Amino acid sequence: MRPALEAAQNVAWRRLGLPGTWWTGAERLAIARETLAAAACPFCAERNAALSPLSVPGAHDAGEPALPPAAIEAIHRIRTDPGRLSEAWYLRLREAGLGEEAYVELVSVVAVTVAVDTYRRGSGLPPLAFPRAEPGTPTRRRPEGAKPGRGFVATVAPEDRADTDPDMYLDHPGPRRRVGANIHRALTLVPDSMIHWWDVLEELYQEGPQMRDYGVEYRAISHAQIELLAARVAALNRCEY
Repeated sequence: MRPALEAAQNVAWRRLGLPGTWWTGAERLAIARETLAAAACPFCAERNAALSPLSVPGAHDAGEPALPPAAIEAIHRIRTDPGRLSEAWYLRLREAGLGEEAYVELVSVVAVTVAVDTYRRGSGLPPLAFPRAEPGTPTRRRPEGAKPGRGFVATVAPEDRADTDPDMYLDHPGPRRRVGANIHRALTLVPDSMIHWWDVLEELYQEGPQMRDYGVEYRAISHAQIELLAARVAALNRCEY
């Protein structure tokens, strides 16, 4: 494994146990554990095989009772059936008590957990042991510039980022500058969660400038090979992006 990729995975994994913006360290680890367990949930498998997931009655085989039911539903659906998530489904989670910001942080934890675990299993590497939960209280700080309009949740555009917000877009000039495309904005309602996910994503894939620099191959396989694999995986996962 490339040293930078190994370091990024280790850092991302350790951050699972840190207090977040809307979840405690213990709750974030519970979300990560439930994410791994969801892959073997019989109810999810039955729903996934059905024409409509709502046509199948039942309950998730949940192993983290400390998490609220709405969080369990979100984790299992995002993990096992992401291609059929809808705004109506998301609004039902909101009505059940899962806040907008808590949902975004949950998505980040699920994404990091799946990305690191899948990479290691696919590479024949042993799974990483979960870190211990670090004490601390979530800050519960919502960016002042967050606005609705681009998706289910509010996001922060580059021009709306306040000086008190983390540098989600790396506005300063440099090779790691990020632009305000939808994929960059998706988790910006919780800036630390966006950065948690994006830092490991760029090492698993490529940094933004590298993606568009077709004259240099930065990975062991070419740009074309990377995009072919990405497109195939996205199709298998029914990714609409």
